[in-house]
Parts: sequence; C-alpha cells; structure tokens
Amino acid sequence: MSNLPFGFGMPDPDKRGENEPEGGGQQSGADAFNQLGQMLSQLGQMLSQAGSSTGPVNYDLAKQIALQKLSGSASGKIGFAAGDNSDTAVRDAAHLAELWLDAATILPAGASQTVAWSARDWVQKTLPTWQRLCDPVAQQVSGAWVEALPAEAKQAAGPLLSMVGQMGGMAFGSQLGNALAQLASEVLTSTEVGLPLGPDATSALLPANIEKFTEGLELPNSEVLVFLAAREAAHQRLFAHVPWLRQRLLATVEEFAHGIKVDTSALEQLAGQVDPSNPASIEEAMSSGLLEPKTTPEQQAALARLETLLALVEGWVDVVVAEAVGDRLPGADALRETLRRRRATGGPAEQTFATLVGLELRPRRMRAASALWKLVGDQHGIDKRDGLWSHPDLMPTAEDLDDPMEFSERLGDQASIDDLDPIAELERTRKAEDESGSDDKPDQD
Repeated sequence: MSNLPFGFGMPDPDKRGENEPEGGGQQSGADAFNQLGQMLSQLGQMLSQAGSSTGPVNYDLAKQIALQKLSGSASGKIGFAAGDNSDTAVRDAAHLAELWLDAATILPAGASQTVAWSARDWVQKTLPTWQRLCDPVAQQVSGAWVEALPAEAKQAAGPLLSMVGQMGGMAFGSQLGNALAQLASEVLTSTEVGLPLGPDATSALLPANIEKFTEGLELPNSEVLVFLAAREAAHQRLFAHVPWLRQRLLATVEEFAHGIKVDTSALEQLAGQVDPSNPASIEEAMSSGLLEPKTTPEQQAALARLETLLALVEGWVDVVVAEAVGDRLPGADALRETLRRRRATGGPAEQTFATLVGLELRPRRMRAASALWKLVGDQHGIDKRDGLWSHPDLMPTAEDLDDPMEFSERLGDQASIDDLDPIAELERTRKAEDESGSDDKPDQD
C-alpha cells in the first residue's frame, strides 16, 4: 500500500476552512484565483528569503533546515573502544568484514573506502540521490497546481505562476529538510533503506547512531559494528559488480513517482480555505489532502517489481553475511533477527522514505528471498547462486519466491554453469536482437 508523498493526506471531514462559503458552496473561479493571488503576493518576501531553487523542490532550503536541526547532534566521532576513535574503529571493522565476505561470495569488494559519517555528513552526501528520487514526485504535484487553473486565469496570472512553483518548491523543501534530519539521526549505514544513496564505491557507517542502536541489545559495540560493516560491504559488492542493479532500483522508484496523478478539481476550494492575512492557514490548506495523489495500476506494478527486487537484495545480503560471520560473532543470530525485523516491519528509515516519495520501501518478502538464496547456495554452490546476478533475466521472480524449491530444481536442470555465464548470456541476447531486427536480410549462416 503506497503512502501519499510530501505530507499530502486524506482530507479531514470535520475540518473546513474558515473562508469556505456557508452551505458547502464554492467560490467562483475568478474569486478563488484572486484570493490565491493575494496569498501569493504576501508570500513574496518570504519566498525570496528561502534560497534559490530552479526545480520543484527547494533543496537549498531542505539542506539548510536539515543541517540546522542536526547542529546539536553528536558528531559521530564516538569511540567504540578505549583510546579508539570512530574512524579507526570503522576501518578496522570493515577490513575484518571484507576478509570474511571473501569466502562467502564470488563478488569482490565493491568499496574503495569505508568512512565514518556523522548525521550531517549523511545529509550532505546523500542529498544528490534524494534529489533524483524526490523530483519526479514534486514535479507531478506542483505541475498539477498550475494545470488546474482555468485558461483565462493562466493568461492573467503572468509572473504569479512562477511564484506558485516557488511556493511549492519551498513547501516540499521544508518537509524534505525535516524528514532528512529525522532520518539522518536514525540510519545506521548508507544502504539501510536498500538503495545506493551515497557516493559510488564508498561504504559508510554512522557510529553515533550505531551507539544508540546498540543500547539495550546486550551485545558488545564492537560486534555490532563488525556485523553492520559486513552488511554495508555486502550491499556495496552488489551495487558495484551488478551493473544493472543500481539503475534498476532507482529507475523503478522514479517510474512509480512519474505515475502519480493528482485530483485538482478542488483547487478553488483550496484557495477558499486560505486567509491571506493568516500565513498559518496556507500550510493547513496545502496539507488538507485536496490535492491527494491517486495510485494508478502502473504504479502498483512498479511497486510490486520494486518490492521483489528489494527483497532479493536484502535476502541475498542476509544470507551472505550470515555465512561470512558464521560462529565468529556470538551474538550474530540475535542481531541478524533484530535487523531482519527492523527492515521487514518498516523501521524509521522506511517510514521516512514513505513520507518523502509516497511509497513504502519495504522488502515484504525478505524472509522468502533469504530462504531461496540459502537453498540455491546449499544445492548448487555460491558460484551459481551469485551468477544469477549477472543478468536481470536470470533473477528469481515473485512467483519463484512462492516456490523456491521449484526454482532450485529448475537451476539443477541446467546443463552446466555456462548457462549462467554473463558473457554467454549477453551474446545470446545480442544475437536474438540482431536476428529479430534483420528479417529482411539473407541468412548468413
């Protein structure tokens, strides 16, 4: 089930704008537009002070708000052992985790560096990816505001239309900044939401957040750090050495966002709820749900594909890290279950993402995916298991998660591991494409 992005929710039937005409009637289009124009004029000075913004979201404002909220938070330079700072502890944990992972997967190390981030670092390093994810949503919503205006109103509006966009960019930027600040204070690694949010080839852990997460677990901080470093490193191996994966994940989120449709028939009512002399009424009207996005069948299909792919990523990481750690960390099983529940039930990271982009980034079938990857590895070895990532067409489907035994048996019917060779697969694909596009040419064989 998707959520509504940027705080747009269902309207409260018990709340009506003070300026709404008595008897439930609506203002005329001209009156509503005039009132909207008064509101925008009063917003002019405030908008000019909100920072420059050339897109649907004011990212300057978002960054400013997030960093300001985090200004009093811990820097992340918290020691995990006496006389040790977080940079050294994170590097040592990552080095050990990479050694263990080498024996558990055929994918080589994917990160060229492992760093300790503060919450403020996380905001600044991941903001470019958030921009890619949030822009399609904001474009659809803010564009709907303008499209809803009558043609004569658009002609008369002139410069006011740009102010409408600027107002939307500021509203979205404000909410994004607040959400990122909350998220930055809770995430443990750069890949916790299952997406490659940070820079390429960079593993990142947030020691201050890990310190808080460890409280109450009755596990040594050093064990938790190594386990999380292994999960981060495993994610990075996938994102670095499975070329299609990063693009497929981000493009599927974008596809979902581009499909957002907004019911704009109530724009006049939105303007009628605004009191130009009361700036607080602006925010209340904008969050009233009158521009509620509608989920389309195309979005549902994109969401299903995303959930399956996320489950396969998280399930693979879960199995590989468990095999890499083995009995080396006494508390690994308990920590593994804690993290599985955190991801499967929707932790703070997933909930904030749902607010920002409008969908739940939840690998609902992670346990089924873990069982499938474990079965394939046990029956066919890690070479064949990890070779499935060489091409998206080789990956298990949602139906395969329903019957992992049948999928494993189907793999066993393959003549040899060559059937999963990425080069051979690409050559077969190219050959099939060439043949399908050359029906008018004589056969050269």
